[in-house]
Amino acid sequence: MRLQSQEVSLVRNKWDFREILQKNAVTVMFVVLCLIGLVCSGQTVSYVMYELFGRLSRNSFIVLALIIPIIAGMGINFAITIGAMAAQIAALWVIEWGISGLAGFLTAMVITMPIAAFFGFLIGKLMNKMKGQEMIGGLILGYFANGLYQLLFLFIFGNLIPLKTPGLVIKGSTGVANTIDLSTERGFKYALDGLWRVPFGTAALILCGLIAIWSLVKLATKKEDKKKALTRTGICVAVAVIAQLPFVTAAFSMVSVPMVTFLIVALLCVFNNAIMKTRIGQQFRAVGQNRTVANAAGINVDRVRVIAIIISTVLAGWGQLIFVQNMGSFQTYGAHEQVGLYAGAAILVGGASIKKATNGQALLGCILFHLLFIVAPSAGKNLFGDAAIGEYFRVFISYGVIALALVMYAWGDNKKKKQNKRITRIGHGIIV
Repeated sequence: MRLQSQEVSLVRNKWDFREILQKNAVTVMFVVLCLIGLVCSGQTVSYVMYELFGRLSRNSFIVLALIIPIIAGMGINFAITIGAMAAQIAALWVIEWGISGLAGFLTAMVITMPIAAFFGFLIGKLMNKMKGQEMIGGLILGYFANGLYQLLFLFIFGNLIPLKTPGLVIKGSTGVANTIDLSTERGFKYALDGLWRVPFGTAALILCGLIAIWSLVKLATKKEDKKKALTRTGICVAVAVIAQLPFVTAAFSMVSVPMVTFLIVALLCVFNNAIMKTRIGQQFRAVGQNRTVANAAGINVDRVRVIAIIISTVLAGWGQLIFVQNMGSFQTYGAHEQVGLYAGAAILVGGASIKKATNGQALLGCILFHLLFIVAPSAGKNLFGDAAIGEYFRVFISYGVIALALVMYAWGDNKKKKQNKRITRIGHGIIV
């Protein structure tokens, strides 16, 4: 009886508030910072929502591209920077060939895929040689690849490989221009965002309607239990109704939702869920939980890890194309440099860890992370008389949240190991 009571005492309460707070400390901290920033910034709700939806449309896809490597036990794939480089190489050649608009965007996606897949394959192979150090390895690989990228754009393109399109080459010198403009007749600015834009209220009705129909179809085909399907449908109806209320429409009056872009983001969420139900998805989970056990079960661990990195790198490349078409231009030599850092910070802010991540955590993190980016400069100016302080703060937060998440993970992992040791001792009749 004594042993049983001690063992029970070691089992954590599912609804322990302190435990929940510890697991979601980063997310809670960001919620508090965002609320303080909103109050101190003095910005209107409508402006904040306008900026937030713009950032979500161009950044969400890249953040979601991090999920599969995390599930596969490889941590945050900071090497997605290389996928972004592949996308920018593709964008350069689409402009050089004069393929504009949606056709140019789709062509860039096609070009990006083999380039990103090839380098993703190499990255995966190298990461298999540094198991346990994948994240630092990804950072180093990103810096190395950036050196090759700079050589490519400064010397090879425009010099060894001539570029004929005006404005692509630095005047009086060689190499690609510092900024590539996608708003020209050869570019693909708003190739996705400009296809179908609707007010926020209409977008809420469409998206909630689609989710509700999907839930009812799953219910009708008995692929989901009645309670879950009806609950999701009820939530969708409630959200759609609330979105039509006068004070809500006023808050979102400036928001024009790029539906095609958000539908693509939704498709990536579906893909992330669907692939986990396949054989390769189950292997991702098995490898992420325990490589030794997975290998003993006959899974080719190294192959699975390489596939995870390839998928992530290709998705990141497509995400970078979504980003640049929204911006309308990109800095040739710097637009890709912070992709891995910001995306990694965003997913951690949403409550993910280096071992576990979901679509919901990625999207929540993207909302909170970019909301802080929006309000920080104005809050810094109002509080300290200098908007630059807010800029410094949000950059500091980007690095700090990653460091904090890693420290908390290490602390939690160590705590879990100690707990398991105590349970093992009790199981053997050792009283401590």
